[in-house]
Amino acid sequence: MKCVDDFRLKLGSHELVPIMVGGMGVDISVTALAIEAARLGGIGHISDAMVHTVTDRRYHTHYVKDRLKNYKFLVGNPDKLAAQFDLGLLAEATRLHIGRTMEAKRGPGLVFVNCMEKLTMNNPRETLRVRLRAAMDAGIDGITLAAGLHLGSFALIQDHPRFRDVKLGIIVSSLRALQLFLKRSARSARLPDYIVVEGPLAGGHLGFGADWAQYDLPGIVGEISAWLQQEQLAIPLIPAGGIFTGSDAVKYLENGAAAVQVATRFTVTQECGLPDEVKQAYFRAQPEQIEVNNLSPTGYPMRMLRDGPAVGSGVRPNCEAFGYLLDGEGHCQYLEAHSRELARLHEIQPEGHKVKVMDKICLCTHMRNFDCWTCGHYTYRLKETSHQLEDGSYQILSAEHVFRDYLYSTDGRIALPEVGQG
Repeated sequence: MKCVDDFRLKLGSHELVPIMVGGMGVDISVTALAIEAARLGGIGHISDAMVHTVTDRRYHTHYVKDRLKNYKFLVGNPDKLAAQFDLGLLAEATRLHIGRTMEAKRGPGLVFVNCMEKLTMNNPRETLRVRLRAAMDAGIDGITLAAGLHLGSFALIQDHPRFRDVKLGIIVSSLRALQLFLKRSARSARLPDYIVVEGPLAGGHLGFGADWAQYDLPGIVGEISAWLQQEQLAIPLIPAGGIFTGSDAVKYLENGAAAVQVATRFTVTQECGLPDEVKQAYFRAQPEQIEVNNLSPTGYPMRMLRDGPAVGSGVRPNCEAFGYLLDGEGHCQYLEAHSRELARLHEIQPEGHKVKVMDKICLCTHMRNFDCWTCGHYTYRLKETSHQLEDGSYQILSAEHVFRDYLYSTDGRIALPEVGQG
C-alpha cells in the first residue's frame, strides 16, 4: 500500500516531498513552522497578513505604534480615507519578515509566502504591488496568490528581475476562477508554477457562496484537471481543504495531484503561532461548534469556531493602527456596522452600555489578538491526534511528528506521539 513518501513534487529543478503547509495568518503560520516544513523536504508558508504587527511582535519594531500616532486624530471619525499606509515602511517590514525567515531556512525544501488580495489596505493596487515585490526582493522561494482573483497581480511584478525565478501559484476554488486568472495573466507570457485547488472544507475564508456545501474537492479537482489536459497545460495541481490523514492525501496523489496542501493539523503544533490556550480550544472543539458564517468584512464566507471571542464583540475599529481591510475609499464593512450600532445604542441608552456588533467582526483587531478562531472543517478531529493529559488538556505536538505522520501513514491511521514528546 502506498504512502505519501512514495510520491514527489517537481517544481522546476526542485524535487520535493509533496506536502505543502498552508499559509495561515495572522502570525499563525510563522517562520518556525515554515522552515520546519522546508527542513523536512516539503514546502512551508508564511503569511504576509498584517506584516507590521508581525514584525513588531517578532522583531521588536514599532510600525503599529507609529502609525497610530500619525492617525490618532481619526479616532472616532468614521471617515478613514486619510489613514494611508507608508509604502516605504510596508516594503521595509515585508523585507524584514521574509528576509529573516529565508536566513533561517535549512534543508532541501522551499518557503513560500501567502499573499491575500483582500488585504486592500486603503490602497489596493499599490499596497499589493509593494508586498509582492518586497517579498521577491527578500529572496522568497515562492508566492501563493490567495483570497481574490488576482487578475492584475502578475502585471504588478512582471518587470521584476525575479519574475521568472520565483515560483508563483494561485489558489482557486472553481474552474471559472482559474480560467479568468489564466486569461489575464497570459499577457505576461507566464503561467503559474502550481495551482492550489481549495475545497469547501478548508479553514478560514472560503472561495464559495452560501451554497458551499453543494461542492466537493474531488469534483473540483477533477474538473480542473480535465480542462488542463484538454488545453494541454501541464501545471501541477495541489488539492487543499479537509485532507486530514496521509491516506486522504494518497487518494489525490494516485489520481494525478502533484502534492497536497494541509494546515489544520499543524495548528496544534509547538511551531504554530497560536497561543496554547487557543490550541487547546481547537483540541476540545466539537462538530457543532464549527460553522461557516458571513461575519468577515471581506465579503467571503468564513469557517470558524462559533465560541471564539471575536463573535458578538463590539470592539472599536482600530483602523488608525491597522486598517488592513479598508478599501480604496477608506471603507470597511465592520467600520460601517460598528458606526450603525453605535448610533443605535446612543438613541436607546446614551451612556453606560457596551456596543455589540453581531453581523460583522473587526478582522484586523481580532486576528491580531488571536480572537478570531478560524479553523478547518475537521478541527473537531484534532483530539484524535494527541493524548489527553491528567489535567484535561491535550499534548501539544511537534510539526515534525505531524509532517512525518502525513508522510508515512496508511489505512487512514493517525500516529500518536510518544507521551511527553512535542
